[in-house]
Order: sequence, then structure tokens, then C-alpha cells
Amino acid sequence: MPPGKYGMQGEWEKEGDHEIMMDFLLPTGIFLKFPVSRNDTIKTIKRMVWKNARSEALFTALGDPDAYVFTCINHTAEREELEEESRRISDVQPFMCVLRLVAREGDRVEKLTNAQISLLIGKGLHEFEVQKNHEVNEFRTKMRVFCEEKAQERQRLPWHQWMEYSFPCDLEPCCSPQCGSSRSKNTKKILINIKFEASDVSRSTDVVFVSHIGSKVVQANQIKCLLSEHWEISVGEWTDGCASKQKKKKKLFFCPLLMSVSVFSFQYIFSCLRNGQNPHLIMVHHSTISKYQEEQGRMCNQVYKSCSLSRPPPLPLKKVRGQRTVASACVFPLQLVVQAGLFHGSELLCKVVTSSEVTVCSEPLWDQKLEFDINVADLPRMGRLCFALYAVIEKAKKPRGTKKKNKKADCPIAWVNTMVFDYKDQLKTGEFLLSTWPSVPDDKSDLLNPMGTVERNPNVDSAAGLLIRFANIRPYPLYYPPLDKVLVLKTLYQSLKCLFFVKLKEIMDNKNYTEFFEDEKELLWKLRAEVRSSYPESLSKLLLITKWNKREDVVQMVSLLRNWPDLPAIHALELLDYSFPDPAVRSFTIRCLRNLSDDELLQYLIQLVQVLKYESYLDCDLTTFLLERALSNRRIGHFLFWHLRSEIHVASVSLRFGLILEAYCRGNIHHIRLLTKQNEALAKMKSLSDFVKSGSQKMTVEDLKLCIRQESYLEALSDLLSPLNPSIILSGICADKCRFMDSKMKPLWLMYKNPGTQGDMVGIIFKNGDDLRQDMLTIQMIQLMENLWKKEGLDLRMIPYGCLSTGNKTGLIEVVKNSDTIANIQRNCSNSAATAAFNKDALLNWLKSKNPGDKLDQAIEVFTLSCAGYCVATYVLGIGDRHNDNIMIRETGQLFHIDFGHFLGNFKRKLGINRERVPFILTYDFVHVIQQGRTNNSEKFERFREYCERAYKILCRNGTLFVNLFAMMKAAGLPELTSFKDIQYLKDSLCLGKSDDEALKNFKVKFNEALRESWKTKVNWMMHSLAKDNRP
Repeated sequence: MPPGKYGMQGEWEKEGDHEIMMDFLLPTGIFLKFPVSRNDTIKTIKRMVWKNARSEALFTALGDPDAYVFTCINHTAEREELEEESRRISDVQPFMCVLRLVAREGDRVEKLTNAQISLLIGKGLHEFEVQKNHEVNEFRTKMRVFCEEKAQERQRLPWHQWMEYSFPCDLEPCCSPQCGSSRSKNTKKILINIKFEASDVSRSTDVVFVSHIGSKVVQANQIKCLLSEHWEISVGEWTDGCASKQKKKKKLFFCPLLMSVSVFSFQYIFSCLRNGQNPHLIMVHHSTISKYQEEQGRMCNQVYKSCSLSRPPPLPLKKVRGQRTVASACVFPLQLVVQAGLFHGSELLCKVVTSSEVTVCSEPLWDQKLEFDINVADLPRMGRLCFALYAVIEKAKKPRGTKKKNKKADCPIAWVNTMVFDYKDQLKTGEFLLSTWPSVPDDKSDLLNPMGTVERNPNVDSAAGLLIRFANIRPYPLYYPPLDKVLVLKTLYQSLKCLFFVKLKEIMDNKNYTEFFEDEKELLWKLRAEVRSSYPESLSKLLLITKWNKREDVVQMVSLLRNWPDLPAIHALELLDYSFPDPAVRSFTIRCLRNLSDDELLQYLIQLVQVLKYESYLDCDLTTFLLERALSNRRIGHFLFWHLRSEIHVASVSLRFGLILEAYCRGNIHHIRLLTKQNEALAKMKSLSDFVKSGSQKMTVEDLKLCIRQESYLEALSDLLSPLNPSIILSGICADKCRFMDSKMKPLWLMYKNPGTQGDMVGIIFKNGDDLRQDMLTIQMIQLMENLWKKEGLDLRMIPYGCLSTGNKTGLIEVVKNSDTIANIQRNCSNSAATAAFNKDALLNWLKSKNPGDKLDQAIEVFTLSCAGYCVATYVLGIGDRHNDNIMIRETGQLFHIDFGHFLGNFKRKLGINRERVPFILTYDFVHVIQQGRTNNSEKFERFREYCERAYKILCRNGTLFVNLFAMMKAAGLPELTSFKDIQYLKDSLCLGKSDDEALKNFKVKFNEALRESWKTKVNWMMHSLAKDNRP
């Protein structure tokens, strides 16, 4: 057996439909052994067991098959009940080929639901149940009740409101298709094809209706009026028309919620008009929607009736003294030291204390009291105690006359954080065993990690365990007072009318203000009431100078927050940073975020999931808010699920994210089936990718196609909603169109039929081995930029294609059809790679070949707009590694960038030399296209420059939003975004703190530099092309 493979692991990794010999242990004591197919389901195997058991003794004692369930030992050495009998045995992958049949115990529906949720979220629910953690148990109970109540409320909604939840509309940020390049002469009238889907009620055949509608702002109500010329239309009800073969009068339903919505507001229709296509709409009978609602209601009621949270007694926490692992950390004699600090967010509340040194041994003991210079009454509610364990090298004795240096923390080992108050507001007392997290070996500056999680390391077998004891200050428990009692302590003070308002305005107007002098802090605090009334958006500055270790100031700040006006999202999001942990602040922030629309919430969802890592307790306002919105809009629920699911493997958040995922599934039982189908498809894609990457011999595309055509793969990879966009149905995979790409990670290129695109195909790329979260963040920023530009009437024809991280270094990318890389276009028009990058006519000639006649002008206009958009976007975000294989163009002229492995000014270097020396890509072949191939066409180029400057000014006005969103992503652990220093590039590129004129002047300098130095870009492209051609 190969090294590292145990049990049946190697057998399950094989492809094909061969048989496996299985052993079966029956509850009657009978032993069976017979072969089964790898693709047999558990239900099929159970029928085979019953068939074979008929000829054995005690068969009559077995009874009904549904009264029994198979159990096995899975690959994590745990006993697993196989309640989900639709799974194949090859998907179950038991450790050994032994299945034991046991009598069912407990509620079958409940156990089946638990099994489905465990399989879906990638974490067994039993892992929550065996923890000796009252906070986990109370959170599960509370969230289960909350989510199930939300689900029952949803099922009681009128059908049209329920439809709005299940099928939320994709709307454009602007409602006019005239912005940007949509100046086509053919937009005076649009042709809308409406198909009436046959329903069970009418039993009529499909009818196609065609109507011309003016291109001005058209509402759904106007379509209704036009249709009424041919059919009898009513709002709110449907009755059958006559069954005559003559021209029928049929009552059709129009959803009241959409009657006043502009037709152009729908992304699909907007996109069709912009691309010169005819929209195709389908009228669906409302009884079909009601049938879906009733079906889901029955499924949910069946589960909720059998609710049971009975749990086995939790196992005791295993105490591990992990210090035994540090003895070999260094060759020199070591002393162990513990450092401790008391923090409120990022603020150190008092002086750091350090323990004495002890010699390394298997169980080092300090037995020392650490005292902090702060009164217990001044402890803030969200105070956290941060520990660091490090080793100190014993110094050799210094010669006389030399200065004696302090011993240095030479070898950081581990860190761990814990809250001073527990989740019930009680000051902690007694012993706590803290399972630590390993420190970064090179991090010698900041040993303490207040930004880190307060969760214990679940890998207790390999982690150092730090045993601490909180002193009993009083003979009775101490609780942090509730908010209403805190406000009683508020001291009365007179608002000072002073002459410092000019200085206050100067501080407030400076967007880049992060540090304050003592006199400025004093001024801000004295004029806090003025800040609330005149500068409410500067709340974060006031919070930063609040003395959280002084209870009088905390009382004043909390009181002030109660009457603070709601902030727009652009400012409220900043308050979710770990620097603002106070519960009153976070409750106020969630109050502000409740004003977000569903589309706006989706726009910031990636960041909101990341800042969950800053929460100190499981039960928090942010978690409840996200679950509430996810259970009110399935699209939000879909992406919340995948953003959480993609990081379930991260130990520090696995517990929190797993509990939230469980709560969401409890509140949306029907969605489990849809998400499970996607999860199964992704598992098969990963198997295909591993098959391609780890083949002992060179794999071919035909080998991949042959594998996809297997029944198990065809079934798993077909008929699912796209994880990239749940509005798209991936009905059937087209094996003949699938392939793998020739890059290092061998991404899979998968093509699907889509019934909603009139025969057109949908493509997705599955990547295995790359972390797509940075690409996902960059594309989110480009999408946000496009939305901001559209709201200002500027449509720059961007392509923020779909990108989704779905697991540990796995994810999906949307295929942009009818497009090619600049490199391929240049190579196809040149004889050698050395000259291809300098062929300025290649791009224009390619566009001419794809857009004959009058279409060329439109394609060049689209190219001009998109080029302007990406020039500004890549400059602001500091996108690096911009070679001609990372820039693509569609046949319609839309230019777009891909592969965002470097951003925030982290440009590629080779042998210490900076390969990228321009602010953004603006080569002369791009200018050649913009000027329509004429060197004297300065009018076109000046218009391009105006597009760039206008786009840049819009982003500068919203610079705070981009900085806040990037700051919230520090928790993600992206290599190029770990601290506020990394965000400085963004502040500089957006000229935060400068006037509009100064910002525009700076951009003009960068624009001219990019144009003047574009020859360096061409040299870089040439070197890239030569290196690619010389690869083995």
C-alpha cells in the first residue's frame, strides 16, 4: 500500500464503475459478504442486503428496512450514521469496507436533517455537541429558535412576497441604458419576446407574443397594457379563459411589487439593450409559485415538528501541556517567559506585564501573580486579556566596561487571547486552560496579538496549553452593569461654548486624520456634543480618543451614542473594525446597516463576513443581522453560505462559522437540497482536477472528457444552480466542450447548457490550488466602482466577471465568452514572439475582423470606455503583474483584466529589478484603437482622457468607502493585506485628505507618465511572451 494511504482510501480514489467486496454486520448476528458497485446508493445496497438476508437465519426478526440505518467508520475515525441514503458508497468512502446495520434511534427526520447539514457545511454537528461549552449550547438553541421562527414567518407570506424572497430581482444601479456607449440608432424601439408558460390550471399550449415598446422609461405596467390588447390581464388573480381555438382571452397575473419598476432597471433587459439583443421573457402562472411555496412549507413543517435538541453529556476537555514541544526550538539554552496585556480593541489599557523566566521542561510552572495597573471598576465590557509565550536566549557574560543589554524576546512561540468578562457579562473567576495558537517565527516586534481570535485552538494535541487562574475579587459574582444602569451613572456636565470650533472643523475635515495630539484629544472630548450635531460621520475619531479604561468617559460615550444620528454605510462600516469592540458601538453600527438595501448588503457581504472574526462572543448583533437578512433573501443566503463555507477549514473560525452555517440551514431547510447539489458538483470537480494534476502519465483532454461522461460524474455535474450566480441554471454539462488549461494548476474549463439563454452556453473555470479570495476582493472593488460610475451616469462597460472562493484554495471563475487575450491576438498577427508585442495594428485589425461595417465604430467606442475604466481601476487598486496574457478583449470591443494576484502596489520584480514601471497600462496600440487608427485624431483621445478623469474624480469622492472596505479585509489573512500599512497605497492613490483639484492634478501626472513610459510596458510584454514560448 502506498505510504500515507490507509484503509480503503486508495480504492475510493480509483475511477470507474468497478465492484468492491463489502462486509455487512446485521443486528441479528448474521454476517454477509457480497460485491457492490462503487456507484450504488446506500438505499440500493440496503435492498441488496435484504435480498441476500432472505436465505439466512433469523430473517423474520429483521422487520421493516426503514427501521434500520447503516453505520460505518469514516476517514476521520469516527462512527457515522448513513441517514442520507441517496448518497453513493463511493461518496461516503468508509475507512474499511464494512457496514453495520443497526436499529434507528431517535427522530429519523431530525437525524436525517442533522446528517445533511453536517455533510453540507463540512463539519459534523457532533463536534459542537461534545464541547464542554455552555456558550456554544446556548447560542445553538437561541439561533435555532430564531431561524426557525423566521422560516415559519416566511412561509406565511403572500405568494408574491415569498416570490420576492426566493427569486430576488437583479436591478441596475442606474435605470437608463443611454449612459456611456448605448447610443445606438436602433434603440428607439425594443422588441420583447414574451412566452406564456403552460400551467396546470389553464392547460393551454405555449404562446409567443411580440410587442414593440418605446425606448424611454418603460414600466412593467405599460407592458401589461400592451398585452391586454391580446389577452385579458388582471392584477392579483387568474381565471381560465375559454378553450376555443379562436383568439383567446386569458387572464394573466402581473406581480404588484414590480408594476412601477422601470424595464431598464432589470440587469437582464439592460444588458440585452446594450448588446443589441432582444429580451426573452416568460410569463409564469402564479399557481406555480404557490405550489413551490406549499412544497417548501410541508418540508419545513415536517422538520420543525420533530425539533429536538437532546444531546449526550459533553466529553471533558482534554488538558494538554504543550510546552514539551518547545524544547527543541533552539540549540541554545532557553528560558520561557509569558507576557500579558489588557486591551480594548487595539488600545492598550495599561502597561504590559511580564512573568519571571523559567527553564524549559515538560511542564513549566510560573506560579506567579500578574497584576495590571487598572481598577476593576474601570474595566471596559469588551476588555480582552492577551498572552504571548516566548523564549529568551541566555546571554553570555559581558566583559567589564560594556553596557549591559536587556534580554531580548528572541523566539516567539505562541499566543492566545481571552475575554475578561464571559458571554453573560460576568467577570471571569477560577481556572481556564487556554489552548494557544502558534506565533509567526519572524514576528519579534509585537508578541501580543489583540487582533487575533478569542477562540481556543481546537488542535489541542499539538498546541501548548496555558493554565491561568482569575482571582476571586469578591465572594460573590461581579457583573458588568446593563446599559440602563450605566446611563444612570452619567455625570451632568455643561456643554462648553468655546472658541475652538475652527480647530475642530480642521480636524473633522481631514479625512486622513488618524493620530491626535493630547490637546486635540482634549478638544474633541470637550466638544463631543458638537461633533454629534455637526460632524456625526466622524464618530470613529471620537471613539478612538475615548478613554475606555475610565468608566466616567465610557458612560458619557455610551450615553452620547443613544442619540447619535444614523450614519450612511460608507462611515458605519468603519465601526466594525476590531478597534471598536464595545457592544454599544457595534449595536449602533448594526442599527445603521439595517438601512442597507439587499443589493447594497450583497455589495459589502464579503467584508461583513470577515469582520465576524473580530467578534468576541458567538451571540452578537452582527451574526443575528446577517442571518436575518439571509433568511429574507435567498440570494444573500446563497453567498453568505459560500463565504462562510469557504473558510470552514480555518481552525480559528471553524467553530463560529460552523454554528452560523448550521443556524442558516435550520432556517432554510429547502435550500439545503440546492446547496448540497452544488457541494456535490464541486467535490466532483475537485476529483477531476486531482485526476488531471496527479496523473502518472501525461493527461489528455480526451481522458478528461471520458471521465466526465461516467454516470456518477454526469449526474453530479448536471442540473444545479451556479454557485457563481444562483439565477443561472447549469442544466447539463457538455463533455465535448470541456478541457483543462495549460497553466500550472491545470484549471478545468467546463461548459454547460443553460435553458434560459436560447441555446447559448455557460462556462465556468474550476481552480484547485490557488486562493481566489484576493481575486474575489479585487473584482468586488471593480463592481463597486462600476456601480458608483453608473449612478453618476457614466457607463464604462466594465466586466466584473463572477469569481467565488468555495474552499481551501478552490473556487470558480466565470468564463467571459467570445474573448481572447491581447497576447494571443498579437501572436496570431506576428511571425515571432519578439515582435508580437510591438505590433500596434494587431488589436485594431482584430476588432475590424470581428466588427465589419458600421459595427466597428460602436466596438471602438466600447473599447475606449472600458479601457478608461480599467486604467483608473488598476491605478487606484495598484494592480500588479499586468502583462498581455492578463488583459483580454471581447469581440464587442470590451477590454478587461484578469488574474489579480498582486495589488496595493505590490508590483512584480525580477532579480531585484522592478519590471512594472508605469502607474497603469496605456500602450500605443490601445491609443491606436482609441484614435480609430488615425494619428491626428486627438478629439477621440481627449474624450478618452475626459472619461478617465471623470471616473477618477468619482472614486476620490468615495475614497473613504474603499479604504474602509479594505481595512475590514485585514482579518482575511491575505498576504498583501495584513495591516494598515498595506492600505496606505490606496489612501495615496485616492489622494485622501487632498482637495479635488489637487487629486486631479496628481492623476494627470500619472496619466502622462503612463503614456510616456508605455514603451517599458511593451518590453515587459515581450519578455513575458519569450519566457512563455520557452517553457517546456
